[in-house]
Amino acid sequence: MPKAATRQHIIEAADRLFYQQGFEHTSFADIAENVGISRGNFYHHFKSKDDILDAVIAQRLTNTRDMLDQWEAAEDGPEERIRRFIQILIVNQTKILRYGCPVGTLCGELAKLGHPAQAEARELFTLFRTWLGYQFTRLVGPDQADELAMHLLARSQGVATLANAFHDEFFVDQEVKQLCEWLSTQVAKANLEHPTVT
Repeated sequence: MPKAATRQHIIEAADRLFYQQGFEHTSFADIAENVGISRGNFYHHFKSKDDILDAVIAQRLTNTRDMLDQWEAAEDGPEERIRRFIQILIVNQTKILRYGCPVGTLCGELAKLGHPAQAEARELFTLFRTWLGYQFTRLVGPDQADELAMHLLARSQGVATLANAFHDEFFVDQEVKQLCEWLSTQVAKANLEHPTVT
């Protein structure tokens, strides 16, 4: 297997294991076994677990940017794009019920560890915050855009955390429905106050 392909397999396996087991509880041996390579060969690609973590965060950032770019390129307007974000809770429901939110769990663990990569991991939330803020700006104007973006991020993180704690699919479905209703209310309110904003 080419070196670049092996490196990519390592990153993908580490990403999956960091999510499922946690960064601290995932060893080099776990990742090497998952990829099917020797530990000696492993060190040709990454010298430390922190190096792998940096690569995992970079890959998550790339994947998130690609997803947001795809949503942006779609014909839908800002309201429908925000609904797509809300629907992530349904699309990833099985994983969330088992492991929680991949962004929230990683950021939380790195914060507890006082790990130097926590600022880089937080960039995943910043990407969503900035993108949601842009959508809300187009939808309701700039005054409350960041506040609404942060509210939606906070609410979705709370849903993911409680869904993981209680393993309750109905709760997720109910919360997603309420978030979509909340979004419709924000849009209706903005249309009343600023009829030209859309």
